[in-house]
Amino acid sequence: MSTRHGRVPLAVKIAYSAFTAVLVPYYLQAYGPTNFLYFCDVAVLLTLVAVWRENALLVSMAAVGILLPQLLWQLDFLGLLLGLPVTDMTRYMFDPQKALFVRGLSFFHFWLPILLLWLLDRLGYDRRAFLSWTLLAWGLVLFCFFAMPAQPAPADNPNLPVNINYVHGFSDQKPQESLPPLAYLSLMMLVLPTCLFFPTHLLLSRLFPRSQSL
Repeated sequence: MSTRHGRVPLAVKIAYSAFTAVLVPYYLQAYGPTNFLYFCDVAVLLTLVAVWRENALLVSMAAVGILLPQLLWQLDFLGLLLGLPVTDMTRYMFDPQKALFVRGLSFFHFWLPILLLWLLDRLGYDRRAFLSWTLLAWGLVLFCFFAMPAQPAPADNPNLPVNINYVHGFSDQKPQESLPPLAYLSLMMLVLPTCLFFPTHLLLSRLFPRSQSL
């Protein structure tokens, strides 16, 4: 834990806790507990603990894990606002058939990275985050690959999380067939730390002062 106190205002702690107090029960009811195996949802929970404990390691882990993927989400959302979609991954945010409440909850994909950067400015960046998040991510990927269902979602339970963290490919309809499943899994476990987590680690190490949470 940090040796200095009061660096995260109480109002921020309460506001973030109120958000998670709404999101977690709703997601549990709507999608089930396995929805919290997604990297972005793991980051939500890590951040909840981090803001109260003012723990730079937990904030840093969440940042290493989601900043680059969520940047793509942000760019696509802004692009759709301007009529210039990047990937169409946020098209659902503009679907009037989806409840505004649900879309509002999902908007955390946009603002959580901003909050994490603000927290890093307050708490510093813990250089252990790269290894810590990589090990956590590998564990999640392996569990999702071997224990969670592949796509598509069953017709009688369309909200069931499937292909969690894209361990079976990027299509919503069927698993990828370009590589043998285990080869794809191995490649994914190599690409995540080398192409996403480590570049983020290097950038955050340059932008923010060193912090060592205990």
